[in-house]
Amino acid sequence: MRPRDPGRTRAMVMTAPGQPLVLQERSVPRPGPGEVLLRVHACGVCRTDLHIVDGELTDPALPLVPGHEIVGIVVERGAGVTRFDIGDRIGVPWLGSTCGACPYCSGGRENLCDAPVFTGYTRDGGYAEHAVADARYGFALPAALDDIHAAPLLCAGLIGYRALRMAGNARRLGIYGFGAAAHVIAQVALWQGRAVYAHTRPGDLAGQAFARSLGCDWAGDSTQPPPEPLDAALIFAPVGALVPAALQATRKGGTVICAGIHMSDIPAFPYRWLWGERSLRSVANLTRADGEEFLALAAQVPVRTTTEVFPLAEANAALEALRAGRVNGAAVLDCR
Repeated sequence: MRPRDPGRTRAMVMTAPGQPLVLQERSVPRPGPGEVLLRVHACGVCRTDLHIVDGELTDPALPLVPGHEIVGIVVERGAGVTRFDIGDRIGVPWLGSTCGACPYCSGGRENLCDAPVFTGYTRDGGYAEHAVADARYGFALPAALDDIHAAPLLCAGLIGYRALRMAGNARRLGIYGFGAAAHVIAQVALWQGRAVYAHTRPGDLAGQAFARSLGCDWAGDSTQPPPEPLDAALIFAPVGALVPAALQATRKGGTVICAGIHMSDIPAFPYRWLWGERSLRSVANLTRADGEEFLALAAQVPVRTTTEVFPLAEANAALEALRAGRVNGAAVLDCR
């Protein structure tokens, strides 16, 4: 076999919505000022990637390399980078950079930036052997986590943690959609002493058994009420019909948090299901402070991610497995 050209790299590329990703060989990208070049070791496969590839998120920078749960080694630094050294292992999340000047950035809410850059959506991501990232938005990773098991923490974990914080001190916590984010955040919630009630898609007995194996107090399908009224509910599944169901399962004064970037339309429901000072909230993106706080906590718990690993060239198979609900835990691409 002819040796690989060190100036070339492989990437799975989205060329049009609704079409399979294409394996391409291209030049290794170069980092600009403030950026680092990573040799990607692993990249998680997130449901947001499905929303992008399937055309439900409508403004990707085509052609696009998806992927925003990147674990890699710094192999080159652009001008002005001092934060990471060559050889450092870092993680790159969905929030690729922010403007730093809008009212949200200046007010400590960079997750709501008016001019953000999103990894694997408005800039190339980690379904590749190499990726470029803004050094200011990467994270040092706990040494105890290997590449494959660290990758899901960079979105499933981070967004899940932001959703969990919105639940406040809720003791009885419902989780709707028991996938990558849920299986991470359930571990954190249980470690915090909460009771966790897991709701899966109807008929997903394997998912319910998986939830119970992690220590969840109850697991059933999303058509079933939990055994006790919830203090808060986290909705990770992109199914709008779960919002009325979660509101009905939540006690007065409780909170329902929608944690996805995309959801099907929420059907009309009687006002009495919201009445009683129930709150309905959404989660948008993350802040760097979220990341630092969660990664430290994940090492303390410690969070153990369950993963199904696919080679880089089989990214389409990984997306299809996720689409069909055949992944317990998180799907991860091995990009080495």
